[in-house]
Amino acid sequence: MNSKRIFLLLSLVFSLDVLGASKFAIPATDEGLPGEGPIRRYQWFQNLWEKKRTGWATQVKQDQGALVFLGDSITQGWGDKMGGSFAGVKVANRGISGDTTRGVLIRLKEDVLSLNPKGVVILIGTNDLEEKATPEIIAGNLKLIIAALKKHNAKMPIILCNTFPSSTTKNRPAAQIKKINQLYFAAVKGDPQVTVLDTWRLFADAKGDAKKAEFPDLLHPNKGGYAKWAAALRPLLATHGFLETQADAFKIEAGFVSLFNGKDLTGWGFRNQKTQKKTATFDGKSASNDGRYRAINGRLVVTTPPEGRRVQQLWTTREFPKNFILKLEFRATPNADSGVFIRRPQLQCRDYILAGPWKDLKKYKPQQWNEIVAVVKDGVAHCTCNGEVLDANFKVPASGPIGLEGDRGQMEYRRIRVKELE
Repeated sequence: MNSKRIFLLLSLVFSLDVLGASKFAIPATDEGLPGEGPIRRYQWFQNLWEKKRTGWATQVKQDQGALVFLGDSITQGWGDKMGGSFAGVKVANRGISGDTTRGVLIRLKEDVLSLNPKGVVILIGTNDLEEKATPEIIAGNLKLIIAALKKHNAKMPIILCNTFPSSTTKNRPAAQIKKINQLYFAAVKGDPQVTVLDTWRLFADAKGDAKKAEFPDLLHPNKGGYAKWAAALRPLLATHGFLETQADAFKIEAGFVSLFNGKDLTGWGFRNQKTQKKTATFDGKSASNDGRYRAINGRLVVTTPPEGRRVQQLWTTREFPKNFILKLEFRATPNADSGVFIRRPQLQCRDYILAGPWKDLKKYKPQQWNEIVAVVKDGVAHCTCNGEVLDANFKVPASGPIGLEGDRGQMEYRRIRVKELE
């Protein structure tokens, strides 16, 4: 090949490279751009923004149908494969360090929608505060992001993480972050496609700031912080079918009878809360008639109510007049609130460390499976969680069903079984 042809070929490659890169550069001005508020144009950020997006453009085909994580440096810092936190799940990290809600909105089409994602996890907003944006402007951009995702796919699950706590020293005061999260919730309240995950309360200290043990610079999580975030997400990802797609191989102990077959809600139904009269039964159905209670791969899931809180109760159709031992396992998202009804009275079953009332339990495992055992004898139940006593003198009536309450957050139950005592 002669020198002239080599020169022309190199010129063509250079031109294509420049043209391709410019497509993913930050626009020079705000004119005509969607949303409001800050778009960062520091040179380091412009370089990173363009580099990340240009690279992702070459991965559109291979990342089709991924679970997309969308955000800023907190998301970017988790790594391309989210630190291996979600084994077996096809993931795509679309976090850019320093990005704002408006920046995410501008790049949403190419970086996210082009992947036809099966789900999206969003954490964004903290950098807007540093750039002096108001919570109202930040929430307005979030509304536009959510609307675009919903327009692209009206069934795709969206998990909206509360903006993490930080510090006034980082120009991110607790009061402002709380306001952002309040407005975020108001923006999606009542929308069943969006699940809000309480990642603010998960990490905040008593003053509402980040803890140095998990956020050494009071902004970015360390390895332990990422592990907590992953643990908080897993129950929701399991409910949406990304994880735990097979029931666990559990063998019931001799003498016990299972109250939940793991496949449907046979043996369960609704009752009038005052009279206890049966109002609906769900034999053979995988979900209650309102979809709040669902049988998913061996788990009885009490889903997060879109309105934030909704008290509801699911009861066994069977009643238990004899002394018995009740065993079950539960898993709660951060600050979730539920309860186990023993004949009628409610034993609080929650994310105990955050929601109480037993905040000092030593063996409780946040966002993991925990076992409750209630031994009912002669009108009194002795109740434990992972072997620690919750209530040794829990008064119960002579007979009645067993129930599961839903209130806020997502709760899951499995291995629900009873052994009647002579």
